Amino acid sequence: MYKNIKELLTLAQERNETLSQIVLENEVKHSEKSPEEILQIMSDRYEVMKNSAKKALEHPTSPEGNLICGIASTQYAYATGEKKNLCGDFINLVMARALSSSEVNASMGKICAMPTAGSCGIVPAVILSVAEERKAAEKDVLMAMITASGFGAIVTENATVAGAEGGCQAECGVAAAMAAAAAVELCGGTPLQSVTAFSLSLMNIMGLVCDPVGGLVQIPCAQRNASQAVNALLSADLAMAGVQSYIDADEVVEAMYKVGKLLPMQLKETALGGVAATCSGACLMKALPQL
Repeated sequence: MYKNIKELLTLAQERNETLSQIVLENEVKHSEKSPEEILQIMSDRYEVMKNSAKKALEHPTSPEGNLICGIASTQYAYATGEKKNLCGDFINLVMARALSSSEVNASMGKICAMPTAGSCGIVPAVILSVAEERKAAEKDVLMAMITASGFGAIVTENATVAGAEGGCQAECGVAAAMAAAAAVELCGGTPLQSVTAFSLSLMNIMGLVCDPVGGLVQIPCAQRNASQAVNALLSADLAMAGVQSYIDADEVVEAMYKVGKLLPMQLKETALGGVAATCSGACLMKALPQL
């Protein structure tokens, strides 16, 4: 039905339908499953996402081999505490939820990779929080997830979502862009606004390297899940406010892919560059067996 974002948007506009309706129809065609079956699969995955987004909020995960144990509960306490924060309770809760999924992933818990395990906190934190804020119906939440999945599938087909190939921009960046597009649809925005939010979000993180300390998907991956969840929300708001991206969405994806190819191998998940190559990073790894 479509091979890129432009074709997806054109179909939605010509039919006066949502992006999720087009993506769902496309998935029905290729999977030979009914819409009800696909929505049930998405519902099952959303349950996994909700569980991972809240599991570490009040009770830290296992500290064994986990450099980020307790960061979600620390952020959650800050978000819900009496001390006045800078970004507001909603944004701080979004960050805590993103950290929770990352912490669960680091402790070998059950998460849903969307699009990858390293970026597993972003889409759940954004969608769950926006759905609560807007009191969205479950069907609308699942359709927003379908929209996010549709964008992720296009990037996977035409570029990459692997940090080892494109840097963190391809993992956390694409996850944020998927979440931004979905958040716009969940808030009642137009298909064009969803596409704009996707573009803005990915442009905002263009060039980010993948430099996990010790090769573990923990530091700075978890913190980037929190920051990119916020990137998704601000990009959605920019788009719904009427701010334009000026760059075609498919060209943004192409640019991200080209930037990823230009990155040296030290900055693509090898733990040989960036913060992974710092003295502090090395010290953390030396101390890991005693943690």
